[in-house]
Formats: sequence, C-alpha cells, structure tokens
Amino acid sequence: MGDPYLRDRFLNTLNGKAVDKVPALSVTQTGTVELMEKSGSYWPEAHFEAKEMAALALVGHTFAGLEAVRYPYCLTILSEALGCGINRGTKEIQPSLKYHPFAEEPEKLEIPKDLTEKARIPTVLEATAILREKAGEEVPLIAGMEGPASLASRLLGTYNFLTWVLRKPEIIRDCLKATRTACTEYAEVLFEAGADAVCLADGIAGPDMLDPKLFEALVSPEYDVFCKASKGAKIVHICGNAVPILKTISGCGFNGISIEEKVTDLPAAKKLVGGKASLIGNISTSGVMLGGTYEEVKAEARKCLEGGIDVLAPGCGIAPGTPTKNIKALVDARNELYP
Repeated sequence: MGDPYLRDRFLNTLNGKAVDKVPALSVTQTGTVELMEKSGSYWPEAHFEAKEMAALALVGHTFAGLEAVRYPYCLTILSEALGCGINRGTKEIQPSLKYHPFAEEPEKLEIPKDLTEKARIPTVLEATAILREKAGEEVPLIAGMEGPASLASRLLGTYNFLTWVLRKPEIIRDCLKATRTACTEYAEVLFEAGADAVCLADGIAGPDMLDPKLFEALVSPEYDVFCKASKGAKIVHICGNAVPILKTISGCGFNGISIEEKVTDLPAAKKLVGGKASLIGNISTSGVMLGGTYEEVKAEARKCLEGGIDVLAPGCGIAPGTPTKNIKALVDARNELYP
C-alpha cells in the first residue's frame, strides 16, 4: 500500500504547516528514456497525446518513487497556443520553437478569448483528468508551464526581450501583462481539471539573465497579480543563482520557490525567504543526477536536507539520460533521514 499522505504532506509543506517528513519529488520535468521504456510511452508522442503523456508521468511516481506526478515535459505549451511554431523533438530532445511570432510587431500580441482551447492545452487538460483518476486523490499532481517572462521572451525572441527591457521597457511591460494573463487562464483550467499545483518555469527572469532591479520593476508585479488571481498552490522555478531576487520573490505570494544548485547556502537562502514560501530543490540534475552514482546522489540529497530544504527535489528538469536508480536515490536519502 502506498503512502496515503503524499498529497496532504506536500500541500501542507507549501502552506507552511508542520509535516512528519520532507516531501521528495520533482516540480520540474521527469521524462527519462528509462521511464519511457518502462511505461511504453515515448517522446515525442508523449508531448502530444494525452494518454501517452499521462502514462509516462505516472511511472515517475509508481516506478521511480517520486512522491508526486509532474507533467508535461516541455515548455512550449503556451508558446504554441499563442502562435509559436514548434519542432516536435525526438526521444531525447524536447520540442523547440521554430519562430517568434511577435518579434516584429509586439504591439499585436493579444490573448485570444479561446486560449484554453488552442494547440495542446486541451491535451494537457485531458492528461490531467486521466492522472487524477489513475493516481487517486492521495498523490499530488504538479503541472508545469512557461512563466510570464519566459513566455514573453519566446513570443518576442530572447534578444529582443533582453534588449527591450533596457531600451523599450513599456513594450516589455505590456507584453508581460499579456503573458501573465495567459498563465493565469491556463492555471485556472489546470486546477479545474484536477491539478494540485502549478509550477511556472521562468528561467530568463533569474539574475543570470535579468538584472534584479529590472526583475523587481517589471516581472515581480506580474507575479503578484498571478498569485492573487490563482486559487491553487503556486510554485515558481528560477534558473541560476536566484539569491539576489529570493527576498523579492518571497513577497509575491508563491507557495514554493524552486532553486538550482547554484544556490549553495541554503540556510542563508531560507533566511531571505523568511518563511513566506517553501524552498524546493536543489540537487544538481546536469551533474550528479545525470552522471553521478547512486551514492553520490544520496550524498547531495543529504546535504540539501541538512541545509533545511523544505521539499527535496531536482534543481532543474531531469535530463532524459538520467538513470532511474539516481531518481530513486533522492527518495532513499530522505527515507534514511526520516525512517
């Protein structure tokens, strides 16, 4: 019999309530080649077919042992729905963008009234319903999506986005309002379909790409609105060293902040957040989880736990070549600390 408290433990953690042990799961992508082989559902089909998407997501929990089901596996769902053409990808490569539809005329960016009926959004909603039925009510469902800054950069082009935040901030401000609206509408239907939490992956908003002062002026106000408008549990994933903006993010209303391994001082990071949000992470995915041994993953997981991480998780999306034993090591390390 599985643990009947997985969902309650996860949501209680995100809401700042005491729990018996740290949840061990992933808020970022979980599709690996070994899990594709186990489930019989492969990329690229699992990006485009609801049953395939659900089957692959489920084995991350039932076979690899992660204490949540996380889906989908790419950050092109909203981008495609808003006009970006995409390449389907391969068994080991996620879908990618073909072009940026508003690079030349950003003023034409509008959110269609039927956004949630566009492209693959209905596919993800169908997968959500399937997973809710198959996983049961005890297992949390985490749906990932592009964050407003990342979505804006995809619609405008990364070069334009990073240039215009300095030279044409009014264009970026208007674009971010539109992309935040898209994120809010998508989150709403995901929660209605049965998701327990949404995770906004907003890598370009991190200090490695965007000056913290520009983040505070342009991005964080949209985070505030998103968090106030969305009713379910909300997580944001920031790439790179998020330390310079952790305090700002913690005031936006997110239940959880997912951080990479570049955040090396977890006690200091927790002090910056100040109990306003749960810290999630931050085991290296491109390093130890992909190329390390089972024992090396456990050692890094223990460091995260000893540092006071609130939800033990990979620090970024799990690489397709990651061995399943290294995913299981994450949970095993937690179990050894919380027998």
